[in-house]
Amino acid sequence: MTVLAPPTISRTGQAAPRPPRRRRSWTGWAFVGPFMAVFAFVFVAPIAYALYLSVFRTRLIGGTSFVGLENYQQAFTDPQFWSATWRVTLFLLVQVPIMLFLALLVALAIDSGRLYGKAFFRVAVFMPYAVPAVVATLMWGFMYGSRFGLIGNINDALGVMLPDPLSPDLVLASIGNIVTWEFVGYNMLIFYSALQVVPKSLYEAAELDGASQLQVIRSIKIPAIKGALLIATIFSIIGSFQLFNEPSILQSLAPNAITTYFTPNMYAYSLSFSGQQYNYSATVAIVMGVLTMIVAYAVQLRGTRKDR
Repeated sequence: MTVLAPPTISRTGQAAPRPPRRRRSWTGWAFVGPFMAVFAFVFVAPIAYALYLSVFRTRLIGGTSFVGLENYQQAFTDPQFWSATWRVTLFLLVQVPIMLFLALLVALAIDSGRLYGKAFFRVAVFMPYAVPAVVATLMWGFMYGSRFGLIGNINDALGVMLPDPLSPDLVLASIGNIVTWEFVGYNMLIFYSALQVVPKSLYEAAELDGASQLQVIRSIKIPAIKGALLIATIFSIIGSFQLFNEPSILQSLAPNAITTYFTPNMYAYSLSFSGQQYNYSATVAIVMGVLTMIVAYAVQLRGTRKDR
């Protein structure tokens, strides 16, 4: 509602003319409207539909009926779901720090200016990210093969018995190796871009003070890219909880090590497309999405508090 100001009285006693009423412009909505429509169609609508599915249950006898929060109660007591959640949590705690450390190390090496052919090295490290995840997993799966792949060829050539990377004890580490190989270059590019905007005057002052390269890294470079480190960490956390492509493709090579509930996403996929349990699958997806959001927000909150 627009409130009109009362007319002002001039010194002559006559009412001053009111300012012209501004017309509402819809130009801004014309620009924002297409994005809002696509956003609602591809983001809001699927989440709303998943929430709708999660409060129903389809039975062989009785059809589909409203069950409220029963699906959520089942998810919180489902051992397969929590086994998958614990597995990706372990994957996150081990793989993400190693990947980010390697990416930071490469970014610092390229930024130092002492690396010969740094342009080629930067492209070479980033190149695995350009390889589709399916192709990368198939390639590494062939190398992991103990009967037909690289591991098997080494065993035959040297007469040794190397550990099977696709065994139940090592398959999670093998997947972590694939993901690290894929995303080190991506995170390296984030860190390297952040390093490029560090003021050169800080380096000049450190050189005048006689600071070593290690002191420059510890006191200037790393504090200057804390924001990039936080962003890369949050992206890596979300990606870890969404782990699906690599274990799904390797499942045919290691059926005894990778189960249908190896990760939460694989569990939801199996429930939906193999078990025809669409309602419970939507519930698992929503619970996992909320857990991912809580963990990512906690990391972001802790990172911003440290900056303050």
